[in-house]
Amino acid sequence: MLTLTHALLAASLLAGPVSTDIALPAQPAPLHGTLLTPEAPTAVAVILPGSGPTDRDGNSSMGVAASTYRLLAEGLAEQGIATVRIDKRGIAASAAAGLDETKLRFDDYAADARAWAVEAASRADQPCAWLIGHSEGALVALKGVEGGDDKVCGLILLAGAGRPAGVVIREQLQAGLPDPLKTQAFAALTELEAGRTVADTPPALAALFRPSVQPYLISWLPLDPAALLAAYDGPVFIGQGTTDLQVTVTDAQALAAADPKATLKLWEGVNHLLKIAPADRAANLATYADPDLPLAPGMAQDVAAFIKTNAAR
Repeated sequence: MLTLTHALLAASLLAGPVSTDIALPAQPAPLHGTLLTPEAPTAVAVILPGSGPTDRDGNSSMGVAASTYRLLAEGLAEQGIATVRIDKRGIAASAAAGLDETKLRFDDYAADARAWAVEAASRADQPCAWLIGHSEGALVALKGVEGGDDKVCGLILLAGAGRPAGVVIREQLQAGLPDPLKTQAFAALTELEAGRTVADTPPALAALFRPSVQPYLISWLPLDPAALLAAYDGPVFIGQGTTDLQVTVTDAQALAAADPKATLKLWEGVNHLLKIAPADRAANLATYADPDLPLAPGMAQDVAAFIKTNAAR
């Protein structure tokens, strides 16, 4: 016969982690996210989303519905790690906190990351929070700890660029644009990297270089993730898939070279959304719209093991 203690234990195991919608005070409106808390968490992490209109689950209106961040949060909860995953400023429940595009700067995302780390640590009753940055979120994490931050335990950089954005963008445009447009795009990038706005960009390049977004680009393009990482002295995990169509193993190796103490993990056959996918472009991109496809086996466990090992130090 079950005792009351056994019954309570069984009930707690069946209940699983607790999901709570939370808000973070901010201007011009609060930011919103989800706290997922397992029983007696050993650590807490903030999952920082990548570029574009990406929500707390890792989905966006640009054809991404893979729920990568929700799956990662659930995988970490199974390992005893709490997470806060967030709707970035201007997106989903944080839409009202969006700034006019002409006023948005990369530093705004970095400041939000620091504020979420403080909030997550307080909510989970931990001394500090880990920053898990995915894709552009990895650069947000690196910028967020520039100069140090005692509320950040360390960094988990997943599918993050290891070179300045201008280098990566040029690589992406090299194969995708006809020569006349390519010349104009490269010239515009050079001007923006130098801190100068560009007038009369061709309509075909408006999505990338529209005047309203140029101040943001000027704040973003000069950032060198390897240099930011070299200046950081906390624990760092670098995770990269070998079939990632957006960020390459070269980037992960550049990050690792900048911090010889960092842990580098290459996941064979894993794509940008941290799922098993072939190198074939069409088949790889098909995974972007499949929320039922699980994360790559062992990926969440690798991240959790690193966090738990370094949290014990």
